[in-house]
Amino acid sequence: MDLQEYAVGLDIGTTKIVAMIGRKNEYGKLEILGVGRSKSLGVHRGVVNNITQTIQSIQQAVDQAEAVSGIKIKEVTVGIAGQHIRSLQHSDYITRGNSEEVIDQADIDTLCGQVHKLVMLPGEEIIHVLPQEYKIDGQSEIKEPVGMYGGRLEANFHVVVGQVASIKNIYRCVKSADLDLKKITLEPLASADAVLSQEEKEAGVALIDIGGGTTDLAIFKDGIIRHTAVIPQGGNIITEDIKAGCSIIEKQAELLKTKFGSAWPGENKENEIVSIPGLRGREPKEITLKNLSKIIHARVIEILETVFVEIKNYGHEDPKKQLIAGVVLTGGGSQLKHIKQLAEYVTGMPSRIGYPNEHLAGDSDAESTSPVFATAVGLVMKGLEDSYLDAKLEEQPVDEVIEEITNEIEGMEQQEKAAEEEKKRGFFENWTTKLKDFLDQAE
Repeated sequence: MDLQEYAVGLDIGTTKIVAMIGRKNEYGKLEILGVGRSKSLGVHRGVVNNITQTIQSIQQAVDQAEAVSGIKIKEVTVGIAGQHIRSLQHSDYITRGNSEEVIDQADIDTLCGQVHKLVMLPGEEIIHVLPQEYKIDGQSEIKEPVGMYGGRLEANFHVVVGQVASIKNIYRCVKSADLDLKKITLEPLASADAVLSQEEKEAGVALIDIGGGTTDLAIFKDGIIRHTAVIPQGGNIITEDIKAGCSIIEKQAELLKTKFGSAWPGENKENEIVSIPGLRGREPKEITLKNLSKIIHARVIEILETVFVEIKNYGHEDPKKQLIAGVVLTGGGSQLKHIKQLAEYVTGMPSRIGYPNEHLAGDSDAESTSPVFATAVGLVMKGLEDSYLDAKLEEQPVDEVIEEITNEIEGMEQQEKAAEEEKKRGFFENWTTKLKDFLDQAE
């Protein structure tokens, strides 16, 4: 199979590592060829803290995906999150030598390259430079500057920054697992590609991806990324609370959360009890589902309120008016019972659970369409998009259009020149004939 035909997304999460292979089918939908999943042992709150264990987990997930698909994985698109990620707004411009020349992709690349040279805090590195809106010679609100003319090209950028050490650790883990790192992508951006529609991005939407170690936020408005944030709290902190509150081991706390947990305590009756086997030689423990829901509710409220503070930081006005599409919840944490209702209660905005099935082929299995795999699906989509852009790079369609127009203008000029020559020749021949007739009459 040709390398350009498929892409591999590698989601290095706090609770799981997922390797997903996918390609576009004839209808332009994403077809999942294989998924590998392993328990993540060396990652804490989205940051690698044990390289050896992370390498083993990556290899395990990759081997599974290879076994299912029958494809040898060589290069991967990797997601990055963690509490070290921060974002900022920046404006920059370039002055072009000739304002009569058309603006092409090279000019935009020069402008983005200039932003990449920004001096960051010690130990920080720029991960993404995302153009938002362009301005050409003072004319603002331009979304697509390619093909226009102007001397001064300006843009507002959303810049995503991360710790060099954390980025290098991911790179080392991928390299040590005998893989090539094609690109590092911010996880909330990948999740947004997988679960949000273009209409939602236009209307204004906040994507909340609740993972194991972190909760990622991405805000879109007018089809443009406006704000990103990574909050160092996720599903694992809820499990820790259950473990401490019910005096049970972590494995049992996780099972309780997924099987009986609810973010809304009002629905449980006092007499609903679940019995948990005691440790060796000890009596089983009885836990009321109402108490369990109260523990979960308190922590989920805290996570959602922290996210809502970030949303309000983006929009100085009422976010309900700015984000018409409201909130979309995805990731493993979004599967918690009644979390949708709680998100609506905390934010006062409409919400839905984001499934990555909009871009997937119709015959995809239920596992691939789960919110748990939203980031992995988004990473595969990013990988395919980059492969497509790389393939198209040599063609340079804008240059072809410019060449076509230039040839057309030259052709028109030649036609006008020929018509002028013809006119001159006709006038000269006419004058010569008249002179000859006059001379003949004179004789």
